[in-house]
Amino acid sequence: MGTSNGFMLHPIPGGLRALIIWSILLCFGRLSFGAKSRHFKWEVEYLFWSPDCIENVVMGINGQFPGPTIRAKAGDTIVVELTNKLSTEGVVIHWHGIRQFGTPWADGTASISQCAINPGDTFHYRFKVDRAGTYFYHGHLGMQRSAGLYGSLIVDVAEGEKEPFHYDGEFNLLLSDWWHNSVHEQEVGLSSNPFRWIGEPQSLLMNGRGQYNCSLAAQFSNSSATQCKLRGNEQCAPKILHVLPNQTYRLRVASTTALASLNLAIGNHKMVVVEADGNYLQPFAVDDLDIYSGESYSVLLTTDQDPSKNYWLSVGVRGRLPATPPGLTLLNYRPTSASKLPTSPPPVTPRWNDYAHSKSFSNKILALMGSPRPPTKYDRRIYLLNTQNKMNGYTKWAINNVSLALPSTPYLGSMKYGLKNAFDQKNPPENFADNYDVMSPPINPNTTSGSGAYMIALNTTVDVILQNANALSDNVSEIHPWHLHGHDFWVLGYGEGKFSDKDEKKLNLKNPPLRNTAVIFPYGWTALRFVADNPGAWAFHCHIEPHLHMGMGVVFAEGVHRVNKIPREALACGLTGKMFLNNNDNNHN
Repeated sequence: MGTSNGFMLHPIPGGLRALIIWSILLCFGRLSFGAKSRHFKWEVEYLFWSPDCIENVVMGINGQFPGPTIRAKAGDTIVVELTNKLSTEGVVIHWHGIRQFGTPWADGTASISQCAINPGDTFHYRFKVDRAGTYFYHGHLGMQRSAGLYGSLIVDVAEGEKEPFHYDGEFNLLLSDWWHNSVHEQEVGLSSNPFRWIGEPQSLLMNGRGQYNCSLAAQFSNSSATQCKLRGNEQCAPKILHVLPNQTYRLRVASTTALASLNLAIGNHKMVVVEADGNYLQPFAVDDLDIYSGESYSVLLTTDQDPSKNYWLSVGVRGRLPATPPGLTLLNYRPTSASKLPTSPPPVTPRWNDYAHSKSFSNKILALMGSPRPPTKYDRRIYLLNTQNKMNGYTKWAINNVSLALPSTPYLGSMKYGLKNAFDQKNPPENFADNYDVMSPPINPNTTSGSGAYMIALNTTVDVILQNANALSDNVSEIHPWHLHGHDFWVLGYGEGKFSDKDEKKLNLKNPPLRNTAVIFPYGWTALRFVADNPGAWAFHCHIEPHLHMGMGVVFAEGVHRVNKIPREALACGLTGKMFLNNNDNNHN
């Protein structure tokens, strides 16, 4: 064998050639930011568990609740082989905050990105975690998140990269709420006439642990609360945060609550907020932190208090008249014994309807200097009016007077293959009547259901104005945290009453934060902007579990024709999907 420059190359033995190629690929993989594929084999099943010291049935993974924590580095590929061991219902897992560029079928939304995984079946989720941050995962079929199907997903910076802040250690806090009534009973009540509301949760959980009908801080309570006796109750004993004096700790906090808006505080300690939903923030200090369902934060905590004492970490309910005791655990300064209770009462949660406090916190959240700015102009603006309604006597939530009813065949597959009769082809309304009074109950409370989707041109800039309104009852307007799949959005601002032209000048185009979840306050509006740069069909919905179950969501779709390699098992459900795959067995990609 010769070369054009006259050198002679001698043949390399096959085994040695393979070894050299393998070594080159291995080195290249290491140079590519050390990215790895991380494999997990999970089984979803029902378990007997005592999340708040009362035995109940929870939805767990691999025999544990909450599910296993996934830890990866930015650039890694996650592969989860998920087997459904539930005997009577399907299941999916949504990877909350992971944008799924190139893998929209792995978003884990039943009837939107994939079919539900049937009992006994296995589905392979494969996706890249492209950005460091604090995330989580949860069920996205029916109300399975309420049943306990959730866990943490932490993405560290890529090899060789650094966070823009320093810390000596870290803790993870996954917050949730818990009911003693089963999720199936709750679902039936929400779909009944007369309507049966789920009520307030019995307890608040931190990392799946809480205490019902007792208090860790009973000695400070004005009620007849008894001191919790946790010996032998490992499943509900609080996870204590053990710290050393004069150190800085990163506290990763995520809320997967089904209903409750929460406030977190640590006795005698300030927190510095540095990250939200996987995006860095301009750091700011707070005494307490409001967190709504679907949100995640990182805060820095400096252990600069008296090291001979321990301190309460408290989580309480905001935005609803609380009927649930605060969740508590301890910040334990070592070497002080963790059995030594704090000498001061737990921090007092701000009054549930102190919205000025909540808005003040939200308005302090700004992007870290140097973060991407939003486009200065939008190509399309969609107004989404949030209302509570009636449909044939049943209570519903609706957006622009349409209550979302998901089709049996997932949008992603039916759009990709042009299945026109799989969902409503009419574009949902993009606005609401100018004379609608958001401060009063609807004059005509009746709504309709629909399965239409907002078709958005790829790479265009979209504004969404979330508009809150009065519910069916007088003087009631609820908090709604809205979560967008497949994208982050810039939160351009919040306001009171109905959004109008005069509010344009209030929008922040200089340093708005990038988020995937944002709240609309009672009788107010929230303005969002995002770039439709991710081909797929994406849910956008209220993250309060019963509200979504009652129709409070929409679907955005962009560039679906560019999606390829959709797994067969993500498509083959619903009569239309099955018929199509039967006729196109060899070319469904």
